[in-house]
Amino acid sequence: MPVRSGGATLEAMKDAHNRARPRAIEPIFKSVSSGTAGSVPGTPIYIGDRTPVEATLSLIQYNAEQVSFITPESLEEILAMQEEGMVNWVNVNGLADQDLVKRLCGYFRLEALTVEDILNTEHRPKAEDFGTYFFLITKMITRKPDCTVEYEQVSIVITRFGILTFQEVPGDCFGPVRERLRTGVGRLRRLGPSYLAYALLDVITDNYFSVLESLGDQLETREEIAAAQSSGNRFMVDLQGIKADLNRMRRTVWPVREAVGALLHSQSDILEDGLDPFLRDLYENTVQVLDSLEVYREAAASIQEVYLSSVSNRMNEVMKVLTIISTIFIPLTFIAGVYGMNFRYMPELEQPWAYPAAWGVMVSIALAMVAYFKKKKWF
Repeated sequence: MPVRSGGATLEAMKDAHNRARPRAIEPIFKSVSSGTAGSVPGTPIYIGDRTPVEATLSLIQYNAEQVSFITPESLEEILAMQEEGMVNWVNVNGLADQDLVKRLCGYFRLEALTVEDILNTEHRPKAEDFGTYFFLITKMITRKPDCTVEYEQVSIVITRFGILTFQEVPGDCFGPVRERLRTGVGRLRRLGPSYLAYALLDVITDNYFSVLESLGDQLETREEIAAAQSSGNRFMVDLQGIKADLNRMRRTVWPVREAVGALLHSQSDILEDGLDPFLRDLYENTVQVLDSLEVYREAAASIQEVYLSSVSNRMNEVMKVLTIISTIFIPLTFIAGVYGMNFRYMPELEQPWAYPAAWGVMVSIALAMVAYFKKKKWF
């Protein structure tokens, strides 16, 4: 049964698309040098903060009745397998082979600016409607076993008959989506490409909550030891690291929310009818992530204040003890200084009781001052 998208049947849209797209793989972008300064807009050059890895390809084809998971050996093979009547999900892991990316995008007639944005992994998340396809950039955030947070750009191109996804490195959080496709659970196999794109965005957003939960657990641990005597300089280093993760995640998720909002309000024919409730739920999830981030950022700031206050209180206690000790010794130092002067005629120096008397006076003064401080509850 044909899936409707924007009021037209899938078969009719396929005919129009087949007439428009080229029958051969014709690269339409020229290779350029690695320099980026002053380059022409639309120049496809890899930009990123990590060394690009070699690309690996995968293809998932499905409809309501069947699904195929294919790992082709070449781009030509994956393009030859594009089948009408099926939803085709082409995934590219790794952007080192820029020529492969350009050829794939050229086959689907993607704009030069789209290819440039795919290869620019430092791009801000966004959503754009190009008429014949819908382009999305989002960020996948994962928590590594060593507690570091990794950010990876994921570019999604939604066409009438499938989607293209481009990732920086192998490994992702799309396992639940692939499993739903494999088992046929839910409505995923019965709907079209735009619903698949929604499912990918939804699992990326759900993964944000997993990262937030991990950061929240770390904040709870830091909160417990913030006022402990055993906390030291390492505590502040770890806490600053968590705050940095929260701040970067907020900067990342904020434009993701805007991109989902743009997708929700889009009038593109690429997007299927009936997708709005799911997109609204996805938008609300991104808002919830941002709200949680704000709560955690405030909690981190509060923990830092508690820690600094604790350090300040401990320092005040130490200074109070030192001040009391110094105050007790001031009169004793005065007496010792007076009788340490080298005058020849000092009456007490010639008396046999002078030495024990001096000790008695000093001890009495010290005890009297200690009793006074205790009465005042200064220690």
